[in-house]
Amino acid sequence: MIYTALGDSITFGENASSLVKAYPQLTISTLNSRSRKVTGYVLARPGWSSYDLLDAVIWQGASMIRQSAVVSIWIGGVDLANAALFSFRNQQPLNAKQIATNYKRNVSAILSQIKNGSHARIICCTQYNPFPNSPLAVESIARLNHLTNELAQNYDATIVPVHTWFEGKQSDLIYGYQKGKIEDALSGSLPIHPNDRGHQVIAMGLAPYLFSRK
Repeated sequence: MIYTALGDSITFGENASSLVKAYPQLTISTLNSRSRKVTGYVLARPGWSSYDLLDAVIWQGASMIRQSAVVSIWIGGVDLANAALFSFRNQQPLNAKQIATNYKRNVSAILSQIKNGSHARIICCTQYNPFPNSPLAVESIARLNHLTNELAQNYDATIVPVHTWFEGKQSDLIYGYQKGKIEDALSGSLPIHPNDRGHQVIAMGLAPYLFSRK
């Protein structure tokens, strides 16, 4: 079976101690150790928004997606982070409607590309909240996950509730976690990515979804 993971810096493995400790590789290793035969591809880069991922799916991903039995999508964190930091620095309200419109358009197009170019089952991952102590982050990520749920239903994709695996455990699972506030990201470091333990939690939770519709 071929599995392709689409995403941004989290899927790429940013802040994992090595790329083999990133959740896509760990998921594949977990399944292969259980006598499954799984080959994996990763199409992800740090800093990719939903638009960047759509562009990559169209121009780079067609061949690997066409061969895949399962494709996972985990995107949207950069869309939110860019907008939130702009809003915070400029003391302007977050333009939630514009973020939602762009995200829905881009992810709908990604889902359509996968549907039209393959027979792969599609898995959509929800976004955990690296800033649980900022009301803006709580509200924005809940809205993003609601949109992801809607899109998954519209395209007969399976939702993977990653956000529930991190809830209340962010300090243990996120690399460089500080106070859980958006302001933490203004110091130069971005305490938003899973650490090795976080990637393990994702891999263990995700693995069963690769072989199950529910």
